[in-house]
Amino acid sequence: MAELLFETYGIPSVAFGVDAAFSYKYNQQLGVCDKDSLAICPGFSTTNVIPFIDGEPVYKGSCRTNIGGYHITDYLKQLLSLKYPYHMARFTWEKAEDLKMEHCYIAPDYASEARLFQKGTKEAEDKTRSWQLPWIPPPAEEPPSEEEIARKAAIKEKQGQRLREMAEAKRSSRINELENELHGLEFLLQQLEQVEDDDIPSFLSATAYVSKQEIESARQKVSQSLRKTKGEPKGDQVEAEEKIDLAQNEKFPLIDIPDNMLTPDQLKEKRRQLFLKTTSEGRQRAKQKRYESELEQERKNQQDEEKRLENPELYLEQLRDKYKELSEKVEQRKRLKTNGNHTNGNSMSGAVGRGERLSAAQRERMRLLTTAAFDRGKGEDTFGARDEDWQLYKLMSKDNDDDDEGPDQEEAELTRISSRLQEIDPTFVPKSELGTSQPVEVPRFRPLTKEDFQIVLGVERFRCPEILFHPNWIGVDQAGLDEMAGNSIRRLPSVGQGVEERLTNSIFLTGGSCLFPGIAERLEAGIRMIRPSGSPIKVVRAVDPVLDAWRGAAAYAVDPLFPTQTFSRTDYFEKGEDWLRRYQLRYSL
Repeated sequence: MAELLFETYGIPSVAFGVDAAFSYKYNQQLGVCDKDSLAICPGFSTTNVIPFIDGEPVYKGSCRTNIGGYHITDYLKQLLSLKYPYHMARFTWEKAEDLKMEHCYIAPDYASEARLFQKGTKEAEDKTRSWQLPWIPPPAEEPPSEEEIARKAAIKEKQGQRLREMAEAKRSSRINELENELHGLEFLLQQLEQVEDDDIPSFLSATAYVSKQEIESARQKVSQSLRKTKGEPKGDQVEAEEKIDLAQNEKFPLIDIPDNMLTPDQLKEKRRQLFLKTTSEGRQRAKQKRYESELEQERKNQQDEEKRLENPELYLEQLRDKYKELSEKVEQRKRLKTNGNHTNGNSMSGAVGRGERLSAAQRERMRLLTTAAFDRGKGEDTFGARDEDWQLYKLMSKDNDDDDEGPDQEEAELTRISSRLQEIDPTFVPKSELGTSQPVEVPRFRPLTKEDFQIVLGVERFRCPEILFHPNWIGVDQAGLDEMAGNSIRRLPSVGQGVEERLTNSIFLTGGSCLFPGIAERLEAGIRMIRPSGSPIKVVRAVDPVLDAWRGAAAYAVDPLFPTQTFSRTDYFEKGEDWLRRYQLRYSL
């Protein structure tokens, strides 16, 4: 710094001073503080505590922490950004600084103040401040006029008429296609009547059909589609014909014909008919099974309803007992699937072996595999000579493990009882382990209102400046203002009890961060807790905490003895820059 000032800029002399000391000297001249005083200066980025004895600073008792107004503003900006993430762009540094200086204050007791806001008392509401962001209300929806309603109705009618015309044209086209197809099938059947039975396969080879029955079935389907398209009612005769046609459709004429009597195309069709027949029979069996299960379920429901009407209290108690019993069984089976049926003398589920974690089907498959491996090499291998041997592959197949897939009868019964209990008992709550989760209501869209654009300052008003007394809240492991004052007094040399009392009787506050309301009272209460009982404590504040440092430095510079306290350019070249480190300004001229 000295090299830059003297060699680059060529200044004649320079004096270095502390802003808190200049502010203290200026206010001492005004009679605000005494010559023995403790100056506390919470500035922009740091906070300094300097004791003054006989008007001169005692640097051995000085303290400094890296907490200031910058950290308070940044803390407020972070809190508001987390509280209102959708308005984060509004929280600029300048706006956060304005909110801090206008609304923040120091609470006399932080815990009591926080409890007020937690309880939501009237006093807390009075201390809450709101910042209204720019907001434009949505335009009010006016009811449409009669002319607008009539115009929309006319447009809707016109669109409907157009759709009806398109549907009618499509229906007419479909009717023409079906009629042409029906005429073609009838003409083909008339030609088949004139062909001998032996020549029918060769005659149909040029068409897409393989038998007369298939052509008749197609004709019936086209006829039904045509009647449906025309909107003709179905009479008894038509329904009877449909039943006959359905019965004929279920017939598969090529299945009973030997393969040596069929052409390659007919063999392919025969395989297709076999597949269709098997599928159709399977569907019929499944349908019959579902029908029987529905009947059984309906019968059980009727019996349950009769029991409930006969004795509701007893029925509800029995239903609860059954639910509890089934739920325990299901949970026990799930535990067995995970841990096995044995414990090897160890009750901990995590200490079981792999064999004990296998299900019953898996253990059976392992037994079959080991048996098959053990039987090999005992003589002539005759495996496969009997049909029963091939059943072993089915038992050993992994696809045969159906005990872990899908709910069994007990789980189905448990689900039925749970739903029944929910219907008749409003206090019943199913277990969460059974997976009966309640449907989640989808949040509905809510239009934004004026309150959505309000920034509410509640606990933030006193929480942010509180870091001056608790820097650890923002990760700075240093002392607060009251603790710094006590440390500064303890660091002083042995000057006697009277000096300490004179220092605490004139605690001087300066700096921009001491403008918060309540800081003097809070600092006095904090220092009183660490000082002996009965010690005089008085906290005063500078006339202008922001500009008094400049005013004090200006008054110091116009004093005639000011040149004796400067470090001149000649001293720099004669004594060197190292002498500047031992330079110390005297504030009492």
